[in-house]
Amino acid sequence: MSILHTIIIAIVEGITEFLPVSSTGHMIIAQKLLAIESTEFVKAFTVNIQFGAILSVVVLYWKRFFQTWDFYWKLLIAFLPAAVIGFLASDFIDNLLESVLVVAIMLVLGGVFMLFVDKWFNNPNEDQRMDWKRSLKIGFFQCIAMIPGVSRSMATIVGGMTTKLSRKNAAEFSFFLAVPTMAAASGYKLLKLIMDPASATMLSDNLMTLLIGNIVAFLVAMAAIKFFIGFLTKYGFKAFGYYRIVVGIAILVLLLLGVDLSVM
Repeated sequence: MSILHTIIIAIVEGITEFLPVSSTGHMIIAQKLLAIESTEFVKAFTVNIQFGAILSVVVLYWKRFFQTWDFYWKLLIAFLPAAVIGFLASDFIDNLLESVLVVAIMLVLGGVFMLFVDKWFNNPNEDQRMDWKRSLKIGFFQCIAMIPGVSRSMATIVGGMTTKLSRKNAAEFSFFLAVPTMAAASGYKLLKLIMDPASATMLSDNLMTLLIGNIVAFLVAMAAIKFFIGFLTKYGFKAFGYYRIVVGIAILVLLLLGVDLSVM
């Protein structure tokens, strides 16, 4: 990967990580458009630059992370389903990451769903306190996002809204949950690289690439989070739904026309 490729992929990650449009799906598409070979390092890079994005959450909401232990207990409960399923199905998930077709289909299906989310679930209770039942339900919704193109942000926010959380509170809990989830995913991927001698050598040769990617993702994600909270609170999901449908259909049309969009 060149420095330019690194910056472009990191910008895509920073913009899309906390928007309900699937950051993984967009990075897979960007990788193909840039003709970046899908090496083990590139796969790890697209996971590990999420660490830069989650740091933006910690910086923006740092006061919220210095709360009672109950706050961390709720995050742990929400984190566990994805941790268990992600560990058991890691190879299957890695294989899905190769498929642009899966991304396109899920972008369209998720987009159609998002056109109706506000109508179906935007009826919050007066009680907005996060309890363990809400946390666990959101945690199971997060597991759906292991399919590329679904969007972790969309899955967890919708999960929160099904428990009668407001859009704003559901989005903020989604951001908080991203910290342990993405840190674990990044750490696990990094550990697998380090344990393999060939991959470890490749990693040591590309430390600057990882550093640049994380810094860019961090800065861009800071701006994206601020935009998203304001936009979602005021306008809801519909615009993101239309965007997903347009992008997904465009990819499907290209595939039907015989354009090779498989990840190299």
